[in-house]
Amino acid sequence: MVIAVIISIVLAIACFFLTVQLLSLKSEMRKLKKELKLTRDKGYNRQLTVTLIDNDFSELATEMNKNLDYQKQMKLHSERAERSLKQSVSDIAHDLRTPLTVIKGNLQMLEQEERLSEKGMEYLRICSEKTRAMQQMTDEFFELSVLESDITDVTLSKVNVTNILMQFIADNEAVIRSCRLTPDVVFPEKTVFAQADEQLLMRMFSNLLNNIIKYAENEFSIKLEATENKCTVTFSNPVNNDNIDTEHLFDRTYRADKSRHGTSAGLGLYIVKLLAEKQGAEVIAAVESRVLKISVVLNIE
Repeated sequence: MVIAVIISIVLAIACFFLTVQLLSLKSEMRKLKKELKLTRDKGYNRQLTVTLIDNDFSELATEMNKNLDYQKQMKLHSERAERSLKQSVSDIAHDLRTPLTVIKGNLQMLEQEERLSEKGMEYLRICSEKTRAMQQMTDEFFELSVLESDITDVTLSKVNVTNILMQFIADNEAVIRSCRLTPDVVFPEKTVFAQADEQLLMRMFSNLLNNIIKYAENEFSIKLEATENKCTVTFSNPVNNDNIDTEHLFDRTYRADKSRHGTSAGLGLYIVKLLAEKQGAEVIAAVESRVLKISVVLNIE
């Protein structure tokens, strides 16, 4: 009887210590989980520590610290490589702009020559067209490299989106008419204001119009809308391709028609996305009844 009582007491004490050990282990695991989450989400930069006296658990924390150090080194290496690549793209684009400008100027001088044969004029026309295409691609790459390397914050202010859009349409009226496009412009009755940067807005609208000029055939529309908190500018044009991947439309060099070789690097909409992000705005694309709609959504407050 006494032996049974002693065994029961020993088992109770053992269970108590095992329970304490298990609770301590769970507490350490929760602590490690929190530290790992902070490291991932907020760049929390310090070694994981454990207070539990357990060799296996301490060795696990040591290996996790080694893995975190390796990941940090890989991240730094990747960031340095990305910065170097962006700088290289910027340098190459910048170096190409000067000779392309000279070539374009000389071609324009040749176009004024009266002694060129009909065949020579055709060759000249092709060279001029390809030079303009190369210059446009170079400008896109240069603009992209500047945007991606610019980490300064954009100062937003209350701007009159109605006036900016009206001015933009007026400035580009000749271009629109020369492309034989008929615009349908819709404005609300009240003037619309939003928090934005006027110059960045103009650049966004310009890229969206260039996208329409490349793919629209007869008509397109620009619509300005406003709700209590948001302002939306939507550029729309009919499309023949139903396979447009709207989720990836703003990715770099995305092309709805892979077989089509246009006169740009396909960076225009990606640049629109970057410009929107710099203003705390967003761009949304959708295809409805064979009409592609690209909307810029700005914050009013």
